[in-house]
Amino acid sequence: MRFLTALRHQRREYFLQCLAVTTVICLLTAATLAQSTAAAQPAPLPFQDLKKYPGLLTEFAQLFKKIQAGVQVPAPRSQSRLLPLLPESTVFYAAFPNYGEASHQALSIFQQELKENAELRAWWEHVQSPKGQSSATEPKLEDVLEKFYQLSQFVGDEVVISAATEPHKDPSFLLLAEIRKPGLKDVLPQMARELAGKSTLPFRVLDVQELAAAKDKEVGKDSPGQLVILVRPDFVVGALNLASLRSFNARLDKDSQGLASTPFGHRMAQTYEGGATVVAGADLQTILKQNQPGTDETRKLLQSTGFGDVKYLVWEHKSVAGHSASQVELSFTGPRHGVASWLAAPGPLGSLDFVSPKAVMAGSIRLKNPEAILDDLTDLATISNPNALMQLAQMEDGLKLSLKKDLLSHLDGEITLESDSLVPTDPVWKAILKVNDPASLSATLTALLQATAKISPRLSEQDGVTYHVFEVPSGQKTSEIAYAFVDGYLIIGSGRETLAEAVRVHRSGESLAKSKTFLAAMPDDSSEVSALLYEDPVAVAAMTMRQVSPEFAELFSQSTAEPMASVVAGYGDESMIREASRSGSVDAGAVLVVAAIAIPNLLRSRIAANDSSAVASIRTVNTAQVIYSSSYPQKGYARDLASLGPDPRGVTTSSAEHASLIDATLGSATCTAGSWCTKSGYQFRISAICGFQRCQNYVVVATPVSSSTGTRNFCSTSNGVIRYKLGEPLTVPVTAAECRTWAPLQ
Repeated sequence: MRFLTALRHQRREYFLQCLAVTTVICLLTAATLAQSTAAAQPAPLPFQDLKKYPGLLTEFAQLFKKIQAGVQVPAPRSQSRLLPLLPESTVFYAAFPNYGEASHQALSIFQQELKENAELRAWWEHVQSPKGQSSATEPKLEDVLEKFYQLSQFVGDEVVISAATEPHKDPSFLLLAEIRKPGLKDVLPQMARELAGKSTLPFRVLDVQELAAAKDKEVGKDSPGQLVILVRPDFVVGALNLASLRSFNARLDKDSQGLASTPFGHRMAQTYEGGATVVAGADLQTILKQNQPGTDETRKLLQSTGFGDVKYLVWEHKSVAGHSASQVELSFTGPRHGVASWLAAPGPLGSLDFVSPKAVMAGSIRLKNPEAILDDLTDLATISNPNALMQLAQMEDGLKLSLKKDLLSHLDGEITLESDSLVPTDPVWKAILKVNDPASLSATLTALLQATAKISPRLSEQDGVTYHVFEVPSGQKTSEIAYAFVDGYLIIGSGRETLAEAVRVHRSGESLAKSKTFLAAMPDDSSEVSALLYEDPVAVAAMTMRQVSPEFAELFSQSTAEPMASVVAGYGDESMIREASRSGSVDAGAVLVVAAIAIPNLLRSRIAANDSSAVASIRTVNTAQVIYSSSYPQKGYARDLASLGPDPRGVTTSSAEHASLIDATLGSATCTAGSWCTKSGYQFRISAICGFQRCQNYVVVATPVSSSTGTRNFCSTSNGVIRYKLGEPLTVPVTAAECRTWAPLQ
């Protein structure tokens, strides 16, 4: 298939490659999804009838070439006009170029190719409506992309997504872009209705006047998760609630540097230097401060790992010297320590010289002293359980070996793993470890095999290398494993022949590390890294496609004589861990990693704060009940929260009906028996157990407003013990007897 060769030799912009692949995948996915809506029998997968279209692969090659040549990517941005507008409390930031024009160009090329190419057109019509089936009820992909292009014409060259946190408030998420031309207010809901059909619109569009007049009950509460979009003359802003939208709208009318004035904002501004396409980052230091572990033990454990000192996680994608370049950076507030320091400083990876140029996947890493790693693991394990490693000590006594002295002390910390075949029934693999005392380590391995499995390896020698071979039962077949020591390295693999091949490529200089394809894919010219991940994307893709169509997978894997290379390198600096790559296909999802780390932590931090607030409120109620029963002995305990709350007549007034023992938020006049009162993401309610006049007992319950505001239900009775139970929010309060069955809060 010629397009792979073209992709290999025409190393154009990262977006072109991703756009071409994404366009075809989207076309196939849309067609398959449309088929699934039909009432007839399930339609065949798009690649199952390749024999009917023998020229299709060639046509795909032409399509990819034309997309590469005809699509103009968005220009890199050297700064952001949107970043300074965001609030100082922003802890997550992601910025994307406006891809509307580029996607429109790609779609136009595809549509023109359909007109000119009968083979491609016949296949496309087949996968869209096989055997006469119709998908008229579903919007066509071309229509969706055309609407996307039309919308893109209204906004500027950058779209920003952000999240901010402030004390005692839920995280606020924003979508922000500049307005390029008027009319978006009317066009946006119209397009959405055309695509949504009878479905509820996922957002509501307002202008400035409508925002001022909108009521909370009209937006958000009755439509949870619905996006609210504000269209101003200068900006379009999206938020999850009116409060966030109003707050940010007020900011836009002020002359403020906002996020740009903070250290995190300054770091994100640096990502634009030299021209950036996509950038993203998370202020992990702030997120951790707002989500402190609940116990001293957990806090100590986090600090011992070294990841309690994380600062920022930043991802950036740029074009350097005509090549795509991506980098992920995890920074720390000081020198790395604990688990965070296990990645050693950059250096040569000699173990790569044993890796076959035919490898499908390979990974290498340089670790600090293995003995020191064991010490760190020991410290971590014994924080929560001083006897955690007792079994290890007993095992060492039984084997008459020391894991630290007899095994780890002989390893240098450099490890490489290689896979030459991903077929589960016949895997071909190797592990290469750098050693400093081959003779002592060989004796240790022999002793371990004899003591644990009663195995004595067969020995054979070839070209000065001694191979140790033994068999391991595996299901209905027996697998062979071999190891050998060569030039300061221990090589372990799936059989003697696998090791012999590793020795051959090492001595001949024909290893993967010396291949032109591999060297061209390295992020920079330096051969010194801390870690490295290699993948042959053609081989991996062929393996995936084999599950769909063996015929297509075979054609795919035979389409190029040389393997393509996708390489990611890692670097362990003093106070930072970096990942870099020229392989856009590897890094395309890195921004999602940032979001997956940052946004859930934002939500968890608010949940943790809500949990703590709920516990504090129950303690306040318990204290207030004790005071109430002493002040009004004829009443006993208060029947509801309103009885403990402030008197409407004034702060200096109190009575049995309004004792002024708790604040108005928790004990307003509406918090009567049978009513829930809301505070900091939780609902509270008192149920009293009363006689004729006097209440002898009570139960106070706190339950989350929703599963996104809390994860635990709390309760307490007149004994003052606060208890909890994990689960969904309660709809009815629990009894005092049921409360006593819950786990006590430690």
